[in-house]
Amino acid sequence: MTKTTAGTSATTTEPRIALLGLGAMGTAFARAWLAAGYPLTVWNRTPSRAEPLAAEGAEVAATAAEAAASARLVVTCLLDDASVGEALEGADLSGKDLVDVTTGTPAQARARAEWARERGARFLSGGIMAIPPMVGVPEAGGYVFYSGPAGVFEEHRAALEVPVGARHAGEDAGLASLQDVALLSAMNGMFAGVAHAFALVRHEDVSLREFAVLLSDWLASMAHAGVPAMAGHLESGDYTEGVVSNLAMQVEGNATLLRTAEEQGVSTELLTPYTDLMARRLADGHREEDGTGVIDLLAVPRR
Repeated sequence: MTKTTAGTSATTTEPRIALLGLGAMGTAFARAWLAAGYPLTVWNRTPSRAEPLAAEGAEVAATAAEAAASARLVVTCLLDDASVGEALEGADLSGKDLVDVTTGTPAQARARAEWARERGARFLSGGIMAIPPMVGVPEAGGYVFYSGPAGVFEEHRAALEVPVGARHAGEDAGLASLQDVALLSAMNGMFAGVAHAFALVRHEDVSLREFAVLLSDWLASMAHAGVPAMAGHLESGDYTEGVVSNLAMQVEGNATLLRTAEEQGVSTELLTPYTDLMARRLADGHREEDGTGVIDLLAVPRR
C-alpha cells in the first residue's frame, strides 16, 4: 500500500485504521497514527476539522459509514455514547473490529458491545487515561484501558499502543469505563483537597509556588503508603491491621481542620462530606480502624 504525505510517497505495511471523531483527543490520536505510518481514514461531523489531517496524509470520508467501510479496525472517539450510535447508524459493521474510546459508563459499554455483536462486529471499549498533549509522547505515561475479548486486543495491540500505552482491563466490556471513572473520581477528590489547601493559605505570607511543591510531595507520599494499605484491608477484611493513626485519632484531628477553615474564612463544604462519614463510622464502634471502613458506608457489598 502506498501512502502519500506532503508530496512524497512511501510504502507502508501497516493496516488501515478508520477514525471517527476529530476533537482534540481524536486529532491527537490521528496524528500519532499518521506519524507512525498507519494509513488512516477520518470522518468528523464538522468536515473542516479533517482538513489539516488531509494535508498530513489522511483520507477524508464524506460519511461515517464510508469511513467504517475503509478499514477493518474502526475507532470511535466521539462526544458521548449516543453519538456513536448515531454516527454508525446504517453502517455495515459486519467483520469489523470496533474500538470505542468515547467516554461513557460501564453499562453503556456493555450495551454497546451487544449492539456491535448484533451487527457482526467484535468490540473493545476504551477508557483514556491521558490528555491530548500526552498523546504520542511515551514518557508522559498516558495509556488507555481496553476491555472486551483479549484476542481482539492482542490482534490490534501494536496499533493501539501507538498513541499512548494500552492495557487490557478484562473480558467484560464495562471494565475499561469502570476503572477510567474510578481513577477520575479519585482525581476529583484529590483536587478538592488541593483546592481547600490553597484556599487556606492563599491570602497569607506563603509562597504559593513553594507551597505547591510541599503539597504535591505530601500527596504523593501519602498515596504511596495509604492506597496499597487500603487495598490490603479491603482484601483481608481486617481494617485494623497495621493501623498507625486510628479512626478515633483522625476524627479528633478533623475538628482542628474544620476549626482552622472557619478561622481562615474558608468554607468546609469540600471537607465535611468525608469528615461526616468518618464520624459515622466511629460512632458505629470502629475506633481502631483506619479510614477504610468509610467505603462500607458508600457501597453495600454484593451478595
